[in-house]
Amino acid sequence: QVQLVESGGGLVQAGDSLRLSCAASGRFLDFNTLGWFRQSPGKEREFVAAMNWRGDIRPYADSVQGRFKISRNSAKTSVYLQMNDLRPEDTALYYCATSTLFLQRGQPPLGVRDYASWGQGTQVTVSS
Repeated sequence: QVQLVESGGGLVQAGDSLRLSCAASGRFLDFNTLGWFRQSPGKEREFVAAMNWRGDIRPYADSVQGRFKISRNSAKTSVYLQMNDLRPEDTALYYCATSTLFLQRGQPPLGVRDYASWGQGTQVTVSS
């Protein structure tokens, strides 16, 4: 079982940047894909970004394309989400998650149900 802990959220103003971190422990070699999702009150959890271990497949949601960047450390124990030019509509609880499934180049990213392990989330609030 993989344990995931997110950090780095906070209250910022529109146009600011934040870097979220997700520390993975346990049997992290059991997963092949890392993902970031977010959920706002009254809305469904939605995909933000994902990456495979090699880092050569990194799909993004259209709403964050060009502003957010997913990456990981060389030890493969942490994954990050660099968020630039934040907007009020980015306000949400952000989760990292892992999946044993593989991302496929050119195919839709994995959905919420494809991820087996989830962190508790870190809150991001963007004021206008």
